[in-house]
Order: sequence, then C-alpha cells, then structure tokens
Amino acid sequence: MSRFLRPLILVAFAASLAGCASQPAPTAQADLTPPPKKQLDAKTQLESGRKY
Repeated sequence: MSRFLRPLILVAFAASLAGCASQPAPTAQADLTPPPKKQLDAKTQLESGRKY
C-alpha cells in the first residue's frame, strides 16, 4: 500500500504546486474614471451662487 500511496501523494502535490504557480489569464481592466459632472441649471446656479 505504501509503495502505491507515496508516489500518488507526490504526484498530487506536484500537480497542486504547478496549478498555483501558473499565471492567471489577464482580465479586462475596468474603467475607473469618474463620470462627468452634471451641469447645474440656471435656477440652481442663481440660488447657490456657484457658476460653472
């Protein structure tokens, strides 16, 4: 039993190391830029005093 079990464990260990060592496939980069600011209407600009 030990003669069969030991090589099997070594092969399983080597396969797990090979799986962890490989690089994952590159994924598409998410667009992290913020959306453009919404234009304030004339009434809001007059009430807040900000002009953009």
